[in-house]
Amino acid sequence: MRRLLLLFLLFPYASVAEEGASLDEYFGKTNVIIVATAPACYNIVVYVAANFDQRRRGLMFVRDLPSMTGMLFIYDSDDYLSMWMKNTFIPLDMLFIRSDGTIANIETDTEPQSLKSVAAVEPVRFVLELNAGETETLGIDTDSYLLL
Repeated sequence: MRRLLLLFLLFPYASVAEEGASLDEYFGKTNVIIVATAPACYNIVVYVAANFDQRRRGLMFVRDLPSMTGMLFIYDSDDYLSMWMKNTFIPLDMLFIRSDGTIANIETDTEPQSLKSVAAVEPVRFVLELNAGETETLGIDTDSYLLL
């Protein structure tokens, strides 16, 4: 029992080890196309967070995210999803996306390391996180949609 307690104290939380892991080591990548309202299409490279551990990790510990790159969180069913910025060091735009690829709502310039919940306004299946300001720069709004 004492050894188990010692191991727990030495390694209290698995994500500490994940802190040093790069996004490329932890996530697969793909591309999504965003069709913006201001007639334009954008090819966004996304890291895919498709399972519980990947969604829990998200963009935590990331200090720099290249332009036109994001993270796509994929869930098994539609739900009132919410996110937070715990251990996330860069401000983000969060797009809450319905099953059909249309955007339910966008939360812009989220506060790094905040524990405040950022939520969808209706049930959604996906969340796309981009660098803060990219939705405005690219003209992405709730009339835009993703080709998944």
